[in-house]
This record gives sequence, C-alpha cells and structure tokens, in this order.
Amino acid sequence: MLLVDKPVGVSSHDVVSAARRALGESRVGHTGTLDPFATGLLILLVGRATRLAQFVADEPKMYDAVLRFGSETDTEDLDGTVVREATAPAMATFQSAIARHVGTMEQVPPAFSAKRIGGQRAYALARVGAPVDLKPVTVTIHSIVLLDAVETDGVVLEATIRVSCAGGTYVRSLARDIGRDCGSAAHLVALRRLSAGEFRADSALSLANIGDAPRALAPPLVALAGHAQQVLTAEEGALVVRGIDVEARVDGAHAALVLAAADNPAPFLVAFAERRPSERGDRWQPRVVMRDPQ
Repeated sequence: MLLVDKPVGVSSHDVVSAARRALGESRVGHTGTLDPFATGLLILLVGRATRLAQFVADEPKMYDAVLRFGSETDTEDLDGTVVREATAPAMATFQSAIARHVGTMEQVPPAFSAKRIGGQRAYALARVGAPVDLKPVTVTIHSIVLLDAVETDGVVLEATIRVSCAGGTYVRSLARDIGRDCGSAAHLVALRRLSAGEFRADSALSLANIGDAPRALAPPLVALAGHAQQVLTAEEGALVVRGIDVEARVDGAHAALVLAAADNPAPFLVAFAERRPSERGDRWQPRVVMRDPQ
C-alpha cells in the first residue's frame, strides 16, 4: 500500500501512472478517486494487493471544502460553466442549512461524474450536451463543521466546512444542495481529502517525491487495518494458500489470516478470508490469497 497526497490540477489516474513508473509495477490502483481540482489522500494498492481494494476500511472520509455562494456551475465546482445565479445567504440561513444536511439522505450525483448511464459515463454525455438523468442515491453525512467564512454585511460569500461522510458521497453535490437549501446557489472552489478511515493525508507521500515510493510502501496487512486478524499455524498456512478453509478462532465477518516468519516476528498477510458456517463450526474461507503455495 502507498499513500499519496495528490496536488491540485492532476487526475487520480496521473498519480497512478506516476506510481507505476516509480515502482516499476503495472498493477497499481486506487481505492477512491479525487477530481483534478481536489487535493489530498489517495490510497494506492500495488501488485497482488490491488485485489484487496474492496476490503480496505477507508470510511469515514474527511474533507475540507470551500463553498462559494452566488452561482452554481454545471460541474458543481470552479472548473464549470455558471448555469444559475442567486443572492448569497445570510449566515443564520447557511448554518440552518448545514444542520439539515447531516444524516442519511438521498443525493443526486453530479452530471459530470463517473456514474454510468446506459453503459456510458455521465461525464462523457454531459460534455457533448446530451441529457444526463441520474437517479438519487442514499448517502450518509456524519458531520459538517463550519471552519471559516467570508462575510460582507451579514451575507456569506464563501465558507470553509469540514465534512465527515460515508463512501459514495459527492461533496460537490453537497455544496450544490446546501446552496439551493439556502435559497441561493453554490459551488466548490476547493476540496481536500484529509483522511479515509485510519489513513491520513499528513502521513502520505507527495507527488513531487513519488520517486521515494519504493521506500514508502507499506505491507498489504496495513491496508486491512480495522479487520480482525488470526495467526495461523504452519499447517493452516499451507491449506490457506491452496484456498482451503480453516478454523475461525477470532470474531468478525472477515479476517486477515497471518503468519510470523521464524526470522521476522512481524506477521505477514497470507490471505483475506470470509467467515462461513459449517458442520465443523465457523470456518475462514480465503477470498484473496496473497501467497503462492510452496
């Protein structure tokens, strides 16, 4: 696993490509994209560990976002074309709107997003002016904290908020909806992902220092922080690498199955497994095997 702090103006794919070159490894992927105008944490998985992407505990996600009031854009950020203008809201109105957007709710994703419509990406349709009809999805906002605001005569021109949310939430669309809820219009002018689960941007490698990626790599077991771990016997390890289930001795729906080498007491990941009941009791069925049979 490699944590990278993405700068503004580059895509998540650009970061992946840079990591591939630095590591000399074609199998590099990320667990969640960031828009080019956004900065912050990208979690990259390398080699066989790319198969662990769906199991990385990367929630909640924490963002700092800067909203600008008075206009809404087609992309819901500063790179788009203004499609609607309205008077900026009073501070009390804005704070009331923030409170109403905490919780579980329906959110319409941005037209310029990677959502698929009839096999095509929504952004590809939006770019050529085709109609984009995206259905609402359920999202969860854990908290919104007002960090700073630019006001004039009691009217909020810009505001910086800290958002904690579940995966699948579009902070761009949150800005759009807060603006509308205020009887105004808003779009994002800055967005930074501070953290995802236990992983933080302030401990990530900068893109400028991507040449240091080989030394910054963390073992794949680190990517599974938050999941249970079970230490295997040597006999169980030999079974697991062949995809054979073993006794479940720790709690949880999933677990990282590990071994400790004789010359290195630190455990290393053998497989990620799912709990399965059987007539022999609960068993760990390997889902992703990280070691080849010997």
